[in-house]
Amino acid sequence: MTLELDPTERQELARAWFETFRDQLCAALETIEDGADPDLYPGEAGRFERTAWRREGDGGGGVASILRGRVFEKAGVHVSTVWGEFTPEFAKAIPGAETDRRFHATGVSVIIHPRNPHVPTSHMNTRLITTTKSWFGGGGDLTPMLDIQRDQDNPDAMAFHAAMKGVCNTYDPSWYAKYKAWCDEYFFLPHRHEPRGIGGIFYDHHDSGDFARDFGFTRDVGLAFMNSYSQIVRGRMDQAWTPAERDEQLVRRGRYVEFNLLYDRGTTFGLKTGGNVESILSSMPPVVKWP
Repeated sequence: MTLELDPTERQELARAWFETFRDQLCAALETIEDGADPDLYPGEAGRFERTAWRREGDGGGGVASILRGRVFEKAGVHVSTVWGEFTPEFAKAIPGAETDRRFHATGVSVIIHPRNPHVPTSHMNTRLITTTKSWFGGGGDLTPMLDIQRDQDNPDAMAFHAAMKGVCNTYDPSWYAKYKAWCDEYFFLPHRHEPRGIGGIFYDHHDSGDFARDFGFTRDVGLAFMNSYSQIVRGRMDQAWTPAERDEQLVRRGRYVEFNLLYDRGTTFGLKTGGNVESILSSMPPVVKWP
């Protein structure tokens, strides 16, 4: 049954969930930091540092949460809620903003760069956008750093896709094939003719006409990501790595930078709507190289 809520109530419900999910994921990653082998990961366990920011111009803001730890070389879990008006040029590309440029956007964005090359980098974001229309978007994907792991038959890839498929099948069995294909198409580097990683799911303009169903799906995508990725990290984090594997990781991170700066819609949306630059660009890995 569709929740009988006005747009403001729906926005508030979504905002509250994104902040709750942020807290749950940060706690899960800190727990992994606490359990790391001190011989492989010397030093103190990392903790998230939170920085609130306010948006210049129209309204809103958010909280940036950054962890620089021993297992996770850099992890960002950010929430934001912003509103105002799109520029006339940008409004032309946004559904429902052609004649009324006002918008409201709330969401959570996650990027995790592990120190261990055997542990894949991961990304997840979910959001609710409101113009004269309203829709959810987001998804999660996995980017293994080592070539031997960049295969759909790799156990980590299979586990991650199974988690995403399980969420989709709970709501509509047709969604997984659609959103997996969308992810494969979206997270692709045309100039290198290669995918960014092994995919996952990606969806946008998701509005089935049933807010409760769409909101439930978006919540479950986040939870499936958190649980699946945590298991993948725990299964790989005790593997030792070589200097050559670290070097391969840093080169692969360069591809990640290229995608985020050249093609990522979230980067573009954030910069063009007056978002927090430090949060937006926190997706950049802390150490990277181009050979």
